[in-house]
Amino acid sequence: MSGKWLSRALEESRARGFLGPQPIEPQIVHAEGFAKCWEALRETPPVRLLDLGSGGGLPGLVLVERWECSGVFLDSMVKRSNFLSESLSWVGAPQNCEVVTARAEEAARWPELDGHFDLVTARSFGPPAVTAECAVRFLKVGGVLIISEPPSDRTEDRWNPSGLGILGLKAQGRSRYGAGYEVLLKVRPTDRQFPRPVGVPKKKSLF
Repeated sequence: MSGKWLSRALEESRARGFLGPQPIEPQIVHAEGFAKCWEALRETPPVRLLDLGSGGGLPGLVLVERWECSGVFLDSMVKRSNFLSESLSWVGAPQNCEVVTARAEEAARWPELDGHFDLVTARSFGPPAVTAECAVRFLKVGGVLIISEPPSDRTEDRWNPSGLGILGLKAQGRSRYGAGYEVLLKVRPTDRQFPRPVGVPKKKSLF
């Protein structure tokens, strides 16, 4: 794969308003923090990752470039999904990636996505309980969920252990690589009721 492809994709994503207006390089560094969290836990790259609410493609585009692994980019917005599909068709792009346009609550139950991922990433998907519930079913048991976090290190205020336990997740603690990242491990299979129907995780938060 070509680094020129990645730079082009991210610059175009920013130009179309799918990424923030700040320089691209700090956004790449932030995306690389997800990789460092994984690499602190595992000796080898994930076989398959899912970028939840991928939007403009971060951190997913950076991660598939780094690891050359299989990736699924999930977003509910057609414009953003179309851009990701377009960028992944350019010369130098990875060949083992897929873009899915769907709500996470629904896609998590599709047989081809249910429990198939070693890693799920979320950059700005939603509140902690919503992100955890919408992400957990995609993961294999033993899989890892990594979420970009605000500066505070008081993780219990955001990632309630009892609430996570309902979902079969266990917090591994806050990691910091410049920015903060919450790392969660899936320790048992997902109960059939999760995730609840579209919109319910936000309206009736588990914690």
